[in-house]
Amino acid sequence: MSGLAEIQQAILKLSPWDRGLLWEWLQKQDKGESPELLAAVDEGIRSLETDGGVPAEVVYQQITTWASR
Repeated sequence: MSGLAEIQQAILKLSPWDRGLLWEWLQKQDKGESPELLAAVDEGIRSLETDGGVPAEVVYQQITTWASR
């Protein structure tokens, strides 16, 4: 059994109260987006606006070629 599967099984055995406490703890662990991630997303949006993008149909046609590089 993998670590994740063991954790999932253990969670199912928790009382509703303890599951609530676990949920609150997990929410506190999510730090959200980092400034670096947000900057990269902004740069990607700017790039698409100025340079354009690749149409989805081209991606579907070329994906196996790109992936094999």
